[in-house]
Amino acid sequence: MDNFIRGISSYVRMEAHVSFVVKYRHKVFDDAEFRGRCRQLLYQAAALHKIRINEMGFDSDHVHIILQLRCNQSLSWAAKCLKGFSGRKLLTEFPQVKRRLFWGSGLWSPAIFGDSLGREPEVLAAYVRNQGMNRAARKEKQLTNFFTKIPPVYSERTN
Repeated sequence: MDNFIRGISSYVRMEAHVSFVVKYRHKVFDDAEFRGRCRQLLYQAAALHKIRINEMGFDSDHVHIILQLRCNQSLSWAAKCLKGFSGRKLLTEFPQVKRRLFWGSGLWSPAIFGDSLGREPEVLAAYVRNQGMNRAARKEKQLTNFFTKIPPVYSERTN
């Protein structure tokens, strides 16, 4: 997951853990066929909108996804794209599920859970706090150059 996305004028790694809950908490993902098709549709929607999915896991009534966004994409936009595309297609392809459980409404609850995945907050805070200090005087971990071909990692600076 150390992959960065290179744009015309950007070099970005914005990863987030999101979770989408099925409306009314129906346990639709206990059905392997429904779960498998949902997985396919989420990947298809992500590809369509240039969202990278790094991991995906299902529970009975919700899905967890670790996704990677470009700098011009927001978490709410990505959720709308993924949920809208997959929900519409799933309820069209499985009309019996829609008729039995969702009474004409959508598949997904309107809420989302989102949490950013990033570098350790303490390391970033120290990095920002110590900007402008003499590099030799710094004792905290340093961030490597983002614009090298080597993926950025934490390294311990020594004098």
